[in-house]
Amino acid sequence: MAGASSDSLATARQELDTVLVSGGTQLASELFTALAAVDSSAPLRRALTDPSWSVERRTGVVGSLFGSKVSEDALRVLKTLAGLKWSRTRDYGDSLEQLATTSVAASAERDGLDGLGRLSDELLSFNRAVQESHDLQRALTDPQAPASAKGNLAERLLGNGSAEAKLLVRQAVEAPRGHKPVDLIRGFVDTVAERQRLWIAEVTVARALAPAQQERLAAALKRLFGRDLKLDVAVDPELVGGIRVQVGDDVVDSSLQSRLHDLQRKMAG
Repeated sequence: MAGASSDSLATARQELDTVLVSGGTQLASELFTALAAVDSSAPLRRALTDPSWSVERRTGVVGSLFGSKVSEDALRVLKTLAGLKWSRTRDYGDSLEQLATTSVAASAERDGLDGLGRLSDELLSFNRAVQESHDLQRALTDPQAPASAKGNLAERLLGNGSAEAKLLVRQAVEAPRGHKPVDLIRGFVDTVAERQRLWIAEVTVARALAPAQQERLAAALKRLFGRDLKLDVAVDPELVGGIRVQVGDDVVDSSLQSRLHDLQRKMAG
């Protein structure tokens, strides 16, 4: 996904983060069901992405088709996507799939970084089991087998897996959308990893921090970001002084090097 579609997905993620975090697996299930409807109809995909149609007309299509069938939160997601610009008709569905996966990851995130780690491990373990067995690969991709039967088999492979893992694995084998299930699951793992980054503070300092300094920094970052963060500390003597912290896309930079660059830009401007 590139160009306008990439920008639109980023916008949707930002606008809908609160909805996706609170919605969890229930919201994700609704979005996956809506995705099946979108994937089954080329005219619908064109209607939701046609740049010659007004935003009101595109979101009106969403309301008429899904308004009585999904929750307000799911409808908001569908309408938000319909109001954005897409380079290809398929990109609407691809983005809907990613947002649904984000909602699943956010459900696991209620147990913090450990919850996200467990979900990643479950998905990767499932992939390893499938890749080690040709019989499983054939069973899970057999075009003659009912989708529900493949989903049931996938759930049995997970055993006592979490509700989040079961939902994503069932989605991957029942509606692979032209991909191999294991490839789709790798994409799900990437989405989970994006959520994990929000719990890790990448800290760069000019000199190594003493344990007491790390504790004070961890406490300060908790106040700033509202959650406990795992510190990943690296030493870079070229930083000159100060500290640089990155949590996801957020950067807190008080290094002398940064201030020197700012001064140079102002002098050059």
